[in-house]
Amino acid sequence: MLQTIDILIILLYLIGTIVIGLALRKRAQKSKDEYLLGGKKLPWYMMGLSNASGMFDISGTMWLVTLTFVYGFKSIWIPWLWPVFNQVFAMIYLSAWLRRSNVTTGAEWILFRFDSGRGGRWSHTIIVVFAILCCLGFLAYGFIGLGKFVEIFLPWETVSAYIPFTVEPAYVPHFYGVVFTLFAVFYSIMGGMSGIVWTDLLQYLIMTVSSIVIAVIAWQAMAGNELNVPVGWADPFFGWELNMDWTGIIDEVNHKIDSDGYSLFGIFFMLMVFKGILASIAGPAPNYDMQKILSTKSPLEAAKMSAFSIAALIPTRYLMVSGFSVLGLIFYKELNLTTAGILDFEKVLPAAIQQFVPIGLMGLLLAGLLAAFMSTFAGTLNAAQAYIVNDIYLKYKNPTASPSKVKRINYLSGLTVVLISIVLGFFVKDVNSVLQWIVSALYGSYVVSNVLKWHWWRFNGEGYFWGMLSGIVPALIFPIFTDTLDLYYFPIILFTSIIGSVAGTYSAAPTNEEVLIRFYKKTRPWGFWKPIYRKLKEAEPGFQKNNAFKRDMFNVVVGTIAQTLLVLIPMYFIIHENTNMLISIAILLVCLFILKKNWWNHIKNEPNISSN
Repeated sequence: MLQTIDILIILLYLIGTIVIGLALRKRAQKSKDEYLLGGKKLPWYMMGLSNASGMFDISGTMWLVTLTFVYGFKSIWIPWLWPVFNQVFAMIYLSAWLRRSNVTTGAEWILFRFDSGRGGRWSHTIIVVFAILCCLGFLAYGFIGLGKFVEIFLPWETVSAYIPFTVEPAYVPHFYGVVFTLFAVFYSIMGGMSGIVWTDLLQYLIMTVSSIVIAVIAWQAMAGNELNVPVGWADPFFGWELNMDWTGIIDEVNHKIDSDGYSLFGIFFMLMVFKGILASIAGPAPNYDMQKILSTKSPLEAAKMSAFSIAALIPTRYLMVSGFSVLGLIFYKELNLTTAGILDFEKVLPAAIQQFVPIGLMGLLLAGLLAAFMSTFAGTLNAAQAYIVNDIYLKYKNPTASPSKVKRINYLSGLTVVLISIVLGFFVKDVNSVLQWIVSALYGSYVVSNVLKWHWWRFNGEGYFWGMLSGIVPALIFPIFTDTLDLYYFPIILFTSIIGSVAGTYSAAPTNEEVLIRFYKKTRPWGFWKPIYRKLKEAEPGFQKNNAFKRDMFNVVVGTIAQTLLVLIPMYFIIHENTNMLISIAILLVCLFILKKNWWNHIKNEPNISSN
């Protein structure tokens, strides 16, 4: 149970979010760009911390703690489902390419690439539909994770006496989700992007302090205890099969592994990497991550923001994740992980907090984790509002709307999205199921069209539309008829998307040549752009094409190794594997040296990289 001081700390944080929303309300109302992009005035390090804070979400952290508890060091690969290394691709080149467009949303970027003819209109429509589906999925995912989390600290038996209606036990998490969602809705809708960023900074500070304290508690606990785990738990490497047997230790974990579908780990890993590379090359999905890239001051600051997001997020988050996982393993028998008589491993994080975190710090940590939920929720809500207001209302309904009218539509669209996401949250089985659907099925539909849009000049708006549609439809249908792990039907979604993209492309004429030349000159992508490059070269003999493909891909590999080491180092620290930790630090320093010479020294001198 929470003590008075813990409750006061949480209330203080919630009041702080309201104050930030009210303080930045007038600034957000100045213009559409101020509301949706913070006026493109916020510095890269603030945006980077905000982005890291948005990714440090409560549902994701619960999921990572569960993975680490069950799969040990092999769990470092499973978040590649997102894929987490897409931030490396963004840092190396994609953030700069995206930011050069100078648009407001990902859907507006589609018009920059395909123009506003029939194909452009179709592609614009399908990306708005996809973006809103993504946002609703992420909001429902965060909603259910928050409810499960809060339920442990505020038992319904204590709260129900003050509630004038009855709530079924299965829906108690949803009730808590609704209550805390309202705070996120307030500062997001009132303060816009600036309100989100400033609140994110407060949250990041709380989470960093909490992570360090949890890591110290877990490190000290390891000094007097041994982990009772299967052989291979502390080894990040693996074979074709997982071969992790919890029999006689915690038998129920074997059922968890079977239900997750990760037993054939080699096949799972290959599919995950294949899908992850394609998804990363496709570029950021149209969610809060893309909105923050578009909110930076310049393409160079967008690249710096993505790099700083990695450095700010991963070590801090994995100090907490590995700390709680280790505490959960050491003191497993003291944790209450059952819900309605069923063992629920997604409750490892909240149960460990309740058991091991001291009074006072518990309030701070809970405030931080509630803030983590609200940060992700608010950022996703802002992205959904951006698409509804900018790409539906202002584009098709009322292009000349006054600022006061836009403000009212922002408020109305935000409330509508929240209500729909709450309804969807009632149908979500658990955090893992909705996460799998988003990152494997729904994102699978995004891959083909969004790889081709960067790298093939002939690809047009019709190809984009049919490629996306032929991926989205099976992504929505398959979960209804099968219980198979969503990643395993990714190849089918990929295949149908390829057919749709190619058939759609050749069903219509190429995009207007002037549009392609403008896009190619401004964005400077590498790929199959030879006819457009020749035209541009004739008009501007001094123009130089982008020949950095090999260097960019090499830097992506080095950056992904560095990112993975940032995950491993805190984990080795917690379990006192000092030799492995020092080796990892040494390899990390080599990677950073290579990136300094082979990435940073090049990107800062690229044409138009520092200008808005």
